[in-house]
Amino acid sequence: MNDTTTPASVTNEHARPELPDRLSVNPRSPHYVKDIFQYDVGIKLNGKERFDVEEYCISEGWVKAAAAKALDRRGQPLLMTFKGKVEAFYRE
Repeated sequence: MNDTTTPASVTNEHARPELPDRLSVNPRSPHYVKDIFQYDVGIKLNGKERFDVEEYCISEGWVKAAAAKALDRRGQPLLMTFKGKVEAFYRE
């Protein structure tokens, strides 16, 4: 990639990748992006920050969070879907 076309704000050490519309913390998911998890990502649902989000989709307006200690047959946590206004951001 040619660095001459990149703005100066993107080339500094603190440049963070843009958060995608849909993101998952599960490495087996097609929506997992390894580069993003080098930083601390926060999720707000209906204005309240949630700390238990496994996956989110901003355009469809939902987040998925683990349902207590329940596991599926593959040993992965069962996920509940919560709908509302979703905001993703990098924590400082």
